[in-house]
Amino acid sequence: MKKDEYKFSFEVYDSVGELSEEDAWLLNEAREVTQHAYAPYSHFQVGAVAKLANGEIVAGSNQENASFPVGLCAERVLLASASSLYPKIPIVSMAISYQSGNGDSDHPISPCGICRQSLQEFESRVNHPIRLILGGMEGKVYVIPKASSLLPLAFTSDELRGEW
Repeated sequence: MKKDEYKFSFEVYDSVGELSEEDAWLLNEAREVTQHAYAPYSHFQVGAVAKLANGEIVAGSNQENASFPVGLCAERVLLASASSLYPKIPIVSMAISYQSGNGDSDHPISPCGICRQSLQEFESRVNHPIRLILGGMEGKVYVIPKASSLLPLAFTSDELRGEW
């Protein structure tokens, strides 16, 4: 038997004030975009803002639906918009924030499983890592060098092509 281990590193900042000017701007924009979320059921508004390699900025917010689970997460709304508006252009950095109507928004949250899969696929498709900046409305901020780090042992298009 062989035993493997998976580890990844990320940066932890005490607040948005410790970030670079560009990262702070992206996170503050993501905080603002939470206002565009349609979340009447969960009361959990998520905003995502990304800077693309061509300098363009794209945003997304979660969009719920009474017919659960057909809603869309902010990250997937952003990815769909970015790939529709700017095909094949990599995302350099994506900031994700949230406001919870059911509690405090004082710590970073991580993308859900479907979003992790979508982020990993986007990185693979454009052959470029997406740097994630995660933070609530206040408190600590996590900076993760590449989104695919959040999905070890990912199911990829290689499996569908039989290339493993």
